[in-house]
Amino acid sequence: MRRQTLPGAGLSVSALCLGTAAFGDTLDERLSFRLLDAFVEAGGNFVDTANVYGKWLEGGWSRSERIIGKWLRSRGGRDRVVIATKGAHPDLDAMHIPRLSPKCIADDLEESLRHLQTDYIDLYWLHRDDPARPAEEIVGALEEHVKAGRIRAYGCSNWSAARIAEARRCCDRHGFSGFVANQLRWNLATANRERLSYPGLVEMDEEAFLFHLHTNMPAVAYTSQANGFFSKALSGDDGNRPQFEKLRALYDNEPTRRALELVRLMSAETGLEPTQIALAYLLHQPFVTVPVIGPKNERQLRQSLDALELKLDERTLKRMREIRFPKLRGENRVPGL
Repeated sequence: MRRQTLPGAGLSVSALCLGTAAFGDTLDERLSFRLLDAFVEAGGNFVDTANVYGKWLEGGWSRSERIIGKWLRSRGGRDRVVIATKGAHPDLDAMHIPRLSPKCIADDLEESLRHLQTDYIDLYWLHRDDPARPAEEIVGALEEHVKAGRIRAYGCSNWSAARIAEARRCCDRHGFSGFVANQLRWNLATANRERLSYPGLVEMDEEAFLFHLHTNMPAVAYTSQANGFFSKALSGDDGNRPQFEKLRALYDNEPTRRALELVRLMSAETGLEPTQIALAYLLHQPFVTVPVIGPKNERQLRQSLDALELKLDERTLKRMREIRFPKLRGENRVPGL
């Protein structure tokens, strides 16, 4: 699998990132180990988790991190894997209360280091933002952990473009290393924001896209395959009907209907899976973009890996971009879009 470098971090990461939110939840330890082994065997080295993953389960504190920690300890070769984890997430029973104080960051980081059975985190994400707290205080706290060797680099997740810009200005003033990447919700479908399951999620929109284009900041895209929406909608295999209806409501809008029709035509012409086409869209961006995949089994992992070989022509890319970002036209249009 090809690699790309996150500028300013010295981290060479695989073109796809293995997401592990389901580890310890819908995926048991045995299957989680098999997916990790298969991903690494295929050349993957970028693994993403979070301190909060599994905390929604009874007695399931940070199950994802704990499973990855056991896997790292059993397999060895810690330096062959880029481990990214997220902290400073609000308590699940008080989502309206931010947790971005230096103490909250430090407490979550220490927990993650312990769960992952490692001395350092390669890429540490802030899982949420607190717009009321000065960016200088937040990045200043992260810099202390970089100096102490507990993290190699840090990034943000679910931050607005305006707040990332504020943090960048602060880092320039103080000579801080700064955010090396932004992790946000992004796929070929367009979500109805009022239907998002959790508050505080930030989706790639026109403003964020232009920010990444102008700054060349890498984007790490979670929910990269739209929860399997395209495959389920086109195959008629909706599985759990109530769950699919929630998914349909999330993406029930004109841009997504246009994207669905385009994917249908491309799938019929090429024989490719809809999820592969949706993934290829992200792999053809004008700035470094790493999709986070969440396969449930090795077959789904292989399908995602095969998407790396798919080449999209400029005409198709143009159609996809116009569907996904319809406001980027006329005076807002940028070169290469």
